[in-house]
Amino acid sequence: MSRLRTITRRGFLIGSAAIAGGVAFGVYSARTPYANPLLDGLAEGEASFNPWVLIRADGITLITPHADKGQGVTSAQAVLIAEEMDLEMGQFDVSFGAPDPAYYNTALTSEAVPFMPTNESWGAETVRDALGGVAKLLGMQGTGGSSAMPDSFDKLRRAGAIARETLKLAAAKETGVAVEDLRTESGAVVLPDGTRLDYAALASAAAGVDPVQDVTLRDPAEWRLIGKPTQRVDIVAKSTGTMTYGIDLKVDGMVHAAVRTNPRQGGALLSYDDSAARAMRGVSDVLEIPGGIAVIADNTWRAIRAAEAVEVDWGPAPYLAEQDDHWTALADAFNDDQLDKTWRDEGDTSATIVAATDVVQAEYRSPYVAHAPLEPLNAIVRVNDDSTDVWTGHQMPQILQRQVAAITGQAPDQIRFHNQFIGGSFGHRLELEYLKHATAIAVQMPGIPVKLTYSREEDFAHDYPRHPAIGRGRGVVANGRVEAMEVDIAAPSVMASQMGRIGMNIPGPDSQITSGAWNNPYDIPNLRVRGFRAEGLAPVSSWRAVGAPGAGFIFDSFLDELIHAAGADPLDERIRLMGHEASRKVLETVGEMASWSGPLGNGKGRGVAFVESFGVPFAQIIEVTATDRGIRIDDVWAACDVGTVVDPVNFEGLVQGGIVFGLGHAINCEITYVDGMAQQQNYYDHEAMRIWQAPRIHVRGLENGTKVRGIGEPMVPPAAPALANAIFAATGQRIREMPFNKHIDFV
Repeated sequence: MSRLRTITRRGFLIGSAAIAGGVAFGVYSARTPYANPLLDGLAEGEASFNPWVLIRADGITLITPHADKGQGVTSAQAVLIAEEMDLEMGQFDVSFGAPDPAYYNTALTSEAVPFMPTNESWGAETVRDALGGVAKLLGMQGTGGSSAMPDSFDKLRRAGAIARETLKLAAAKETGVAVEDLRTESGAVVLPDGTRLDYAALASAAAGVDPVQDVTLRDPAEWRLIGKPTQRVDIVAKSTGTMTYGIDLKVDGMVHAAVRTNPRQGGALLSYDDSAARAMRGVSDVLEIPGGIAVIADNTWRAIRAAEAVEVDWGPAPYLAEQDDHWTALADAFNDDQLDKTWRDEGDTSATIVAATDVVQAEYRSPYVAHAPLEPLNAIVRVNDDSTDVWTGHQMPQILQRQVAAITGQAPDQIRFHNQFIGGSFGHRLELEYLKHATAIAVQMPGIPVKLTYSREEDFAHDYPRHPAIGRGRGVVANGRVEAMEVDIAAPSVMASQMGRIGMNIPGPDSQITSGAWNNPYDIPNLRVRGFRAEGLAPVSSWRAVGAPGAGFIFDSFLDELIHAAGADPLDERIRLMGHEASRKVLETVGEMASWSGPLGNGKGRGVAFVESFGVPFAQIIEVTATDRGIRIDDVWAACDVGTVVDPVNFEGLVQGGIVFGLGHAINCEITYVDGMAQQQNYYDHEAMRIWQAPRIHVRGLENGTKVRGIGEPMVPPAAPALANAIFAATGQRIREMPFNKHIDFV
């Protein structure tokens, strides 16, 4: 298969530093476990053998530290522990636990390596392992980048096995029965005569036993939970409306707050008149905070209405004010000075294109898009003399602690973070502005819990959206095949923007400009993918699958155009070009699922797309019908390879939901700026897919990959190009710009 033949200075430095770190620290520090935080304050008769298992006389609690944003990761983490610990679903409680370096996430660094995910050579794996070691040394706890399952799969199974074997050892000491004669089943150690010793009853004895570290994980053939349909631990609460999210929380003595900050992101507050707001019912105060004002009231609705009543004079935007200028800045970025990196350069693409008599060319656009989760941003913050309590849902606990501490003047370990279930994120809960606002209010009201809730309009106005991109493709076909393909993508750096807001400078190129393009493992004879960095645009953030929804749309759509120009079959030519065996099987599988047999006719069309993101090869086939009223999306067939499917029910639901998410945004959604402000203010002008527009979705997860991968994001990027390719097959109209409703109607 093709491989990256160039390595950037940043990639070399990252790799070198990581390997050096592995040599300097990996032999000792990187292999030394963190202290178990559950041992602090452990009561008499309670036992903990590692940071993920706590046993009391009244029950078992499994610590599931990855944030749950609706993707079911709390349940999936619990399944991994319960599998090895021989627990049944329902025999334990779950908790996010307190932030601690022991919950480091080594998989968070996987996107930072300068190698394609399909490259599993010694050098690539050495750099990945070393970067994971650095993540451990730094105690990087976090959820994102579809990293929860890759991070947890081995680690949590081992935690469960350690608990199992330690409980058996404790039982052996209590009963005098040899360990090898004991077994575990459904939350109990079972003696040879059938006597059951419940784990909770063994807690006191187990507390005095050193945890057994030499454990063997169960063979997959013995799995009872992993890979089997299970009921998520949160499904009853979510089905009955009793789930408690951050926005539902109440703390004794709390007040309610709403904010208005400059809708021109990062702009100044020049002046304000709060007299009307102060006279409104329930309002107790109006406070100034960085970039805006906050209203304190006796409930959220009154606080929001009063904040709207404040007359404010805002300063200008510190970025281009008009949307047309944003597109111009992107179009002007295709120059040598703004070249961020050449990510793929194989064969001699330039010479092949120059020598060709017929060159295929096209340009594509991917817009700003809001995160817009159902639960608006919210937090409760109470600043005490020697500590601060924070109740909210967030994906990066330790970064949260540092940001809050910088405002309160306390040390990060004085910030007590109580993580909550999150009603959707899509990257929104990686941001911290709402927490800074809540803390800035709470600092002015010491000892009083302040509950800040954004209005939906404030949430939209102060979202850091998905970055926009322009893609330009040139290519050559010959003898019914794709011979040369050049894709240039211009976009702002999401990593520089996002990380800059927390004071972290990220040097070197940003892979997210071209993610979903450069990393597709095709063996095209002449292939070049370059990223260009645009400056001066609105601040942006990680959105679901980050760069891949935009760059994947650009790359796969242009590949489809080249295949059409060659007169080849869209699926067959992709399979022929695919240089990675597991990815080829994904394409073959999705074709078999859809019974792919070429053009359909009679107003029907099928489009296929393949985009790799976060190590997951993902292919989709979409079938549409062109009706008198517009395009109807009939069916979607989806196949991907995640190495191991932990929970097939949750897996199918995630894939189906992600496809609807991707299609809805491709059809309907964009953020545009006028006078530096986002025009779209609510769901009515940033619509998701309607129920009556949703297609039938057929899902298959393959397990040929050598590594366990996450599935929270990879289904989103192929949706837009598969739909665009299907529309072309049905109508002959090639759509090169999202949202598609600018060019065609949908029914």
